[in-house]
Amino acid sequence: MDERNWSYADVARRSELPRSTVHDLATNERVGHRPPHPRTLQRLAAGLDLPAEQVRAAAADAAGLSVWREPAGDPEIEVLAAALTRLSPDQRRHVAALVRSLLDGSNP
Repeated sequence: MDERNWSYADVARRSELPRSTVHDLATNERVGHRPPHPRTLQRLAAGLDLPAEQVRAAAADAAGLSVWREPAGDPEIEVLAAALTRLSPDQRRHVAALVRSLLDGSNP
């Protein structure tokens, strides 16, 4: 935004997002809350004239999340990772708890 001398309102207009959403995302007011919706990030990328992957990676980094950028090479892993996006937040929490318990060795 600084390089192009754009305001939050400029990016909001270009992104077709509310100015408050652009401001919140830019100032990290949502960190610690639920991450932005993928469609929001896609619109933001379009408004900033940046690749969507770059915006997704920046959002993940701001939230303290890791982004997997390489193919797994294992079809089972790729299917599992892709399927997570189809689960509800509650279902994803259950999957995460199961994975944590398996990694902790508390479930043989």
